[in-house]
Amino acid sequence: MSLADRVRAARAADTTIEGQRLEMRQDLRRRLHYKVVEGLGPTLYDSQLSDAELKLRVMEMLEWALDQEESVPLARPDRLQLLQEIADDVLGYGPIDPFLTDHSVTEVMVNGPHQVWVERNGILHLTDTRFVDATHVERIIEKIVGQVGRRIDESTPMVDARLPDGSRVNAVIHPLAIGGPFLTIRKFAVDPFTVDDLIQNGTLTAQVAGFLRRCVLGKVNVIVSGSTGSGKTTLLNVLSSFVPDNERIITIEDAAELRLNQVHVLGMEYRPPNLEGKGAVTIRDLVRNALRMRPDRIIVGEARGGEALDMLQAMNTGHDGSLTTIHSNSPRDTLSRIETMVLMAGMDLPIRAVREQISSAVDLIVHLHRLRDGTRRVTHVSEVLGMESDVITTNDLFLFDYGMGIDEDGRYLGRLKATGFRPRFAEHLEQNGITLSPELFEPEPFQARPR
Repeated sequence: MSLADRVRAARAADTTIEGQRLEMRQDLRRRLHYKVVEGLGPTLYDSQLSDAELKLRVMEMLEWALDQEESVPLARPDRLQLLQEIADDVLGYGPIDPFLTDHSVTEVMVNGPHQVWVERNGILHLTDTRFVDATHVERIIEKIVGQVGRRIDESTPMVDARLPDGSRVNAVIHPLAIGGPFLTIRKFAVDPFTVDDLIQNGTLTAQVAGFLRRCVLGKVNVIVSGSTGSGKTTLLNVLSSFVPDNERIITIEDAAELRLNQVHVLGMEYRPPNLEGKGAVTIRDLVRNALRMRPDRIIVGEARGGEALDMLQAMNTGHDGSLTTIHSNSPRDTLSRIETMVLMAGMDLPIRAVREQISSAVDLIVHLHRLRDGTRRVTHVSEVLGMESDVITTNDLFLFDYGMGIDEDGRYLGRLKATGFRPRFAEHLEQNGITLSPELFEPEPFQARPR
């Protein structure tokens, strides 16, 4: 055998040995994790225990369980690392725990056990973090959804949930997830974003923020629209903060995310069906019930189905100042989406009647877009004017100026600019004691958009 062949054979043997060691370590990790969960049982969920006491008990149980194992000899550094990894699994969320406490990370995406992505400043990054196997990911998912009383299994392989801090969670497992399980966690700041934060980030200008504050105070019905991850819920939370303290606010969400500081807030959350497929309470059920609770404001986290019809009826029957979000690509698409969702309610209504309802109910559409540089910007503030023939007409009050170009770091220099149109609902605001300065809508020149 030549020297090169001997070297290749030695490397192959080393790779095989290393693979065997890794497999033995993973088997050991699974056994220890099972022993700790089985040994401590209900103690893991005992609310009387402090975090420090619970961690101490877990570590003691781990030390004991590891001492019973003789099949895998470990050096002290490896032993400590293994103990910490299993403790993270039992007490936290395993390998992704550091990302959940890292304030620079806004989203965590697990694409199966061996691929974890994170989002920082709007840009996706592939990490070196790995799970042991698919079962390891499933255990973390089951822990997350179990904390909010939901379930995930082969009969219900998709679930929406939330972490204790309000972060939004979506999980998909076998048989739907090919190469999965898949886990997506959209984090929220420890301190909710304020309007000043959005102005500083360039999401909107102080001029537009002042206009939106007056719209909310004056009970204008506002739709916040945009694509996934464009910042709709964040902006909705900021707009909701403008509602006066003396009003009764009812929030309706798929998974509770809004954090309002007013005194009189009632929050309701969608409930999925039980094991028998019964007992579901939909967003539409909650909107209908909210109308019987004497609300001053109804805030729906996201309209995505037949509840859009009930929202329109609420807006048209004296519940002015309602707020909600809708997935769409533009303000015009927002109106089309509302049409589609109203038809999903199962009512046999003519299209013209639906459009009349929309044009009468919706006053303002605030549209967000996540730009190529990763930033989230308000790109349109559009008023819904009414009907002309069979078409709903809109008017752009503020538009994002893309023509201002980008800087050397690839960041957009553009901002929202007034188009010169004054909203027709200005008279409605004046009746509520709110005036809009003419300077607010002073038109600004737009730069030619580069080709």
